[in-house]
Amino acid sequence: MKYQIRMRNCAFFARHGVHDEEETLGQRFYVDAVLDIFAGDALNNDSITDTVDYGTAFRVIESIVTGHRRFLIEALGLEIAKALCAEFPQVERAEVTVRKPNAPVPGVLDHVEVVIGWPQ
Repeated sequence: MKYQIRMRNCAFFARHGVHDEEETLGQRFYVDAVLDIFAGDALNNDSITDTVDYGTAFRVIESIVTGHRRFLIEALGLEIAKALCAEFPQVERAEVTVRKPNAPVPGVLDHVEVVIGWPQ
C-alpha cells in the first residue's frame, strides 16, 4: 500500500538568489513537499516509527532553506527532495515546490515557483 504526506506552505526567511540585494535583504520562501510513502506496517500498527514523522521532515526542510545561500531555487528544491528521500527510507519519491514571492523581475507577479521531483 502507498499513500502521500503533503506539507503545504512551510515558510522560512532566507537569502537565496543571484543578486547581491537578495542576499543582503533576504525574503520569505515557501516550500511544499509531497511525499509518496510505502506504507509497510505503519498503518496497520499505528506506528510513527514505521512512517515519516512530518515534524522531522519540517526540520529537514528548514535546515536546508535557512542554511547556506543558493543562487537557484531549483537547486534548493532538489537538495530538499534528495534530503527527504535520504532521511526517510519509506519515501519512494519526493516532489518539492519552492515559491519565491519577491522574485526580482521587471513586472508584477504573485510569485515564481519551481517543482522538482526526486527520484525522477
